[in-house]
Amino acid sequence: MDAPFELFYNYLRHERRFSPHTLKSYEVDLGQFAAYLLQTYELADPAQATHHLIRSWLISLVQRNLDPRSVNRKVACLRTYFRFLLREGRIEVNPMQKVVAPKVAKKIPEFIPEDALTKLLDGTAFDDTFEGWRDRAILELLYGAGMRRAELVGLRQHDLNPHQRTVRILGKGQKERIVPLPTGVWATLDKYLDLKRAAGADTSPAAPLLVTDKLDGLYPEFVYRAVRRYLRLTTTAPAAHPHALRHSLATHLLNRGADLNAIKEILGHSSLAATQVYTHAGIERLKSVFDKAHPKA
Repeated sequence: MDAPFELFYNYLRHERRFSPHTLKSYEVDLGQFAAYLLQTYELADPAQATHHLIRSWLISLVQRNLDPRSVNRKVACLRTYFRFLLREGRIEVNPMQKVVAPKVAKKIPEFIPEDALTKLLDGTAFDDTFEGWRDRAILELLYGAGMRRAELVGLRQHDLNPHQRTVRILGKGQKERIVPLPTGVWATLDKYLDLKRAAGADTSPAAPLLVTDKLDGLYPEFVYRAVRRYLRLTTTAPAAHPHALRHSLATHLLNRGADLNAIKEILGHSSLAATQVYTHAGIERLKSVFDKAHPKA
C-alpha cells in the first residue's frame, strides 16, 4: 500500500477515530481514485493530482450515472485526504479548493408513523420466549434511544444504568453520550435479561448486551433482518430498516414539541445542522394535513 495512504488511514483511525465502516469506505474511494489516475494519466502518486485531474475523475463518475450522494462522499474523502497532505507538508496547495461537489436534492428522512409503531410495540407480534423478548428489546432500544445499528450492536451489559434509567452509547468517532430510556423499555430489558441469564448467556459487565439465538453477540445483518421482519407487519413503506427507527424517534419528538437541541443530544449529532433535517419532515406532515383538511386547499 502507498505509504502516504497508510499514514492517512492511521490518521483517520487514531486521531479522527473514524468507525471501521467509514474507514473502509475511504479506502475504497481512495483506491478507485488512485486506479483512475494510474490508468488514465499514468500518475502513480495521487498526492500530485491537480484539480483538473480530480474534476476529470468526478465527471467520469457522473457519466457512469453514479448516485450524486455517492459522488459527494468521494469528494468528502478527497477533501479530508488533501487537507491531511497539506498539514503534513506533502503539498503546498490544496487542489480541492477549486473542486465543487455536485448538488444533491435534500432527502427527507424516512420514518414510521407514530400510530403504526405504537401498534407494533404494544401489540402481540413478539413471542413470549427469549428470542421474542430479545427482538422486542432490539426495536425498543433503536426507537427508544434513537440508536444507530452499530451503536446497538456495540452495547455491553455495563452500558445500562438501571439506577439512573439511562444507557451509555458509544457513537461515531468514539463519542460517548448518555440517553434516558422510557419506562416501557426498562420493563422489556428486565424480562429479556432474566431470560438471557436462564439461557446461560454471559452476563458479565463487558459481555454483549444483546445476543443471537446461539448466545453470540449481535451483528449488523442480524439486526437488519429482525427489524425488517417486524416492521413489515405494520407498514408497507420502504422505511423498514433499523435507521428508520432513529429517524422516527427524532420526527415524533419534534412533532410533539421537543427542543431541537435536546434531539441533537439524544441522537449524538455533532452539529445542529444535522438535526435540522427533521424539521423538513415536520413541514411535510403539516402540508399533508393542510391539503387534506383546509377547505380551500
